[in-house]
Amino acid sequence: MKRIVFCDFDGTITAEETFVAVLKEFAPEISAQLMPQMYARKLTLREGVRQILESIPSSRYGEILEFTRTKAIRPGFVELLDFLATRDVPLVVVSGGLRGIVETVLGDLIERVQAIHAVDVDTSGEYLQVSSEFEGGTELVAKVQVMAKYVADENIAIGDSITDLNMALHTPVVFAREPLTKYLQEYQKPYIPWDDFFQVRDRLIDLWK
Repeated sequence: MKRIVFCDFDGTITAEETFVAVLKEFAPEISAQLMPQMYARKLTLREGVRQILESIPSSRYGEILEFTRTKAIRPGFVELLDFLATRDVPLVVVSGGLRGIVETVLGDLIERVQAIHAVDVDTSGEYLQVSSEFEGGTELVAKVQVMAKYVADENIAIGDSITDLNMALHTPVVFAREPLTKYLQEYQKPYIPWDDFFQVRDRLIDLWK
């Protein structure tokens, strides 16, 4: 492949932080305790997200999917997919959240993305049990590991939060929203700011002329 786009889901494809909202709704006490530690990088995402998810009873998994069903997709995403299709550039969704949430929100758009890499859950026990093919380092879904699966001349990353930091640091072209921008500034890593996917599309049109 000549080019490939790796795109975060929560707060990036979705107009608001869907997975974070789920954790706060279904595990409010432990989320309030652990989330500030994760954002401050005192607790790894791998440890924190697992602890929160595995505190949620399996019987509530259906409610979680219903809770996310109405979440809005950020403007311009379909148009970005349209543009990428004209250039034969695949888009891979890389999420540190639950695969079920990603699939529920994307709906028919699943067919238009190359792949979805996210956290899987087992609901057969009393509480959710988390598994991830790409668990490693500080992340439940180590996004750099996912990227290594794909060979391309040019990688593009789109993200919005600390969950996208490692991916962004390993990608030449990064589209970043707050608070990811703050972390990238600490590392003096260049990025392209954006608000909606129309801006991402238009900037890629310019870059790929």
